[in-house]
Amino acid sequence: MRIRGVELGVGIFMLAGAIALAVLALNVSGLNLSKQEGSYKVYALFENIGGLTPRSKVTMSGVTIGQVTSITLDSDQLMARVEMEIYKDIDYLSVDSSASILTAGLLGEKYIGVTTGADDEMLSEGDYIEDTQSALVLEELVGKFLFNQATE
Repeated sequence: MRIRGVELGVGIFMLAGAIALAVLALNVSGLNLSKQEGSYKVYALFENIGGLTPRSKVTMSGVTIGQVTSITLDSDQLMARVEMEIYKDIDYLSVDSSASILTAGLLGEKYIGVTTGADDEMLSEGDYIEDTQSALVLEELVGKFLFNQATE
């Protein structure tokens, strides 16, 4: 009977460990089990997205206000077209807002940081954020540095 109690305790411990690993995996991957009720889509064009992926966070002042839903190549301007889903309660992003691709943490997770402007007109479904700043790519910076050193 005592062996059965130990086996039961080990089983409960293993189950708790598996649940903890699943929760950790969901948090690290950025997936949410709860779906935001309402949202609207805005777009931005970037010259270089530098590792930004769908489901990346969209933040303002460090607070998540949405997520990236898709990234495609705009065939007219030959730039990356990023579709962002912004939560419906964030209805105060002005049309002169700016979007930058930023890096968080040691692992280099890419996300979009939005800075609101001062215009009275607000972004709505299907609008574009015109003022964008592409990601800094380390390889490009090193290449520019080495090229400048070689020419001097």
